Amino acid sequence: MADRPVAVAEKRLMDVKLGELGSWIGGRDFTPNGIIAAVRRGHDRYYNKYINVKRGGIGGVAMLLAGYVVLSYVWEYDHIKHDRWRKYH
Repeated sequence: MADRPVAVAEKRLMDVKLGELGSWIGGRDFTPNGIIAAVRRGHDRYYNKYINVKRGGIGGVAMLLAGYVVLSYVWEYDHIKHDRWRKYH
């Protein structure tokens, strides 16, 4: 049985070919409600995959903490770089 063709706008990002990327992005909902819904879906997917499991470990929380550390470093990089070249004497 062959699968029915799916519209490009309904495909997931990992299923979109490079030539279809422009039309896929054009089919996304960039309204405030669409962005909030996308963030909510991402949060639900992350929570159900890493946090809300029967035999969970520290992996999901550690991944979230590592992301926070990397993001904080990126935000403060200019300040850290400036302090590195400052002479103390």
